Amino acid sequence: MKDLTPSEKIERSINKKFRTKLWRPFIEGIKRYKLIQEGDRIAVCISGGKDSMLLAKLMQALHRYSEFPFNLQFVVMDPGYNEINRQRIIANASTLEIPITFFDSNIFETVVKTDRSPCYLCARMRRGFLYAHAQKLGCNKIALGHHLSDVIETALMNMFYGSEFGTMMPKLKSQNYPGMELIRPMYCVHEESIIAWARYNGLSFIQCACPLSENCNIYDASGGASKRQEVKALLKQLKRDNKDIETSIFQSLHRVNLDTVIGYSQNGNEHSFLDTWGE
Repeated sequence: MKDLTPSEKIERSINKKFRTKLWRPFIEGIKRYKLIQEGDRIAVCISGGKDSMLLAKLMQALHRYSEFPFNLQFVVMDPGYNEINRQRIIANASTLEIPITFFDSNIFETVVKTDRSPCYLCARMRRGFLYAHAQKLGCNKIALGHHLSDVIETALMNMFYGSEFGTMMPKLKSQNYPGMELIRPMYCVHEESIIAWARYNGLSFIQCACPLSENCNIYDASGGASKRQEVKALLKQLKRDNKDIETSIFQSLHRVNLDTVIGYSQNGNEHSFLDTWGE
């Protein structure tokens, strides 16, 4: 019997051991939210962390087995990684047999000069650079590695610290780059499943690599990682009594009952239950 390469072993783990935890929810999200269409040219954006690396492998497998044609570009934006982190990304991509290409942005140089919401600024700048580069490559979509846990954590953070009910969407149309869309193919995948997959395969990925904070979460709209860590800790505590708490919160995002909502905003307009009171 032929010995499998490390990449083949990793892909087999996705198709076998983690099929119900990774592959099926990955496919579910793509179909449920209609994320990929025939003829799409998608830039899979890799930061070097566990989420984006798994996304790249899942997208690679989907491309191989898809019933309709679409194209992929695996891009790594270097915001100013040190050499150790850059080489770790290269080594992991080689192990996973993902054909990455780098482009530089030097975002970290800008971020370290700001005193207010550096993580939020970093996230905004990253997205702009990714859109611009993907468009140059002829792509019409960028794919990011956000997962279900990111979605519900963002919803809770918005409620606790932003005084609104909302979360990150499975796909978005770019306002500044016409014809471009952002998609999140791992929208239905739990983070704990990603961690289990990485540990099972003995994989070690970089963290944020931000010069301001090694543990910084660049997608925190609140301006830092501490609030997200607080929400993570809260969810972990709640899961001790209800193991399905994350799934319950996630489903609630799909089942908003407007008859019981006091107010909401849509397309920049504010609405109140009083608008239709007495009708």
